[in-house]
Amino acid sequence: MALPDKAPLLGVGISVTTYAQVVNCIIEAAQAKRSLLVSACAVHALMEAIDDPVFGAVLNRFEIVAPDGQPIRWGLNWAHHANLRERVYGPSLMLKVCQAAVPENLSVYLYGSREHTLQRLAEKLTQRTPGLRIAGQRAGRFRALSASEQAEDARAIVDSGASIVFVGMGAPRQDWWIFHMRDRIPLPMLALGAAFDFNAGLIAQAPTLMQDHGLEWLFRLSREPKRLWRRYLTLTPRYLPLIATQVLGLRTFSAHVDLHEADERPCPG
Repeated sequence: MALPDKAPLLGVGISVTTYAQVVNCIIEAAQAKRSLLVSACAVHALMEAIDDPVFGAVLNRFEIVAPDGQPIRWGLNWAHHANLRERVYGPSLMLKVCQAAVPENLSVYLYGSREHTLQRLAEKLTQRTPGLRIAGQRAGRFRALSASEQAEDARAIVDSGASIVFVGMGAPRQDWWIFHMRDRIPLPMLALGAAFDFNAGLIAQAPTLMQDHGLEWLFRLSREPKRLWRRYLTLTPRYLPLIATQVLGLRTFSAHVDLHEADERPCPG
């Protein structure tokens, strides 16, 4: 499998890639029943990695860390002259993977979020992609999982016959779950965040013009201020100054820590 190259942003290797390349890698891994860890990485996740280098090391364990947010794409272009013309947006990536799965007779599994959201999401995905097979779904428990619960979830997913696992629990929880499941589930697993709510039609997406200009955060903040104020008013504003220090060579960043510490962290579910 020809994985996309990575370039470091604030200590995390971000994949310099496109929708087509990411989808191709996912389909290849699904056909081979091989593990592939994929994260649609927005600024929020990257800033979490700055504040928690162990989480940064977890993200660096993923084979693909796609530039989900426009500011991530900008950072790659500024710091590495990547010349990326579009981001790899989680909700759109989910739909493109579903479309590519149908002709290959591959099925998907939905993990995380709440039961109501999963039901709506399954309905919307099958409506938009005729022929899509959903092998199963399991809502999140919204707490740390025991070892037996991790084994139970992994067994349910593998026994379902699923080919691809979509995970929607928000960063960094979804990335931690995939990391802990990496040796239990030999399938491509995608951390897609708000893609579950968006594609289920439960939360409105920002207008295309706002998305293209990196203002999706403002639209989402206006819709969910109580839940998102900390993310967008305290974490996100730190991103551009930090990127500037990297571009200007004023600071180096590293997330290379011992993954044994990551293995000891609880697995969210």
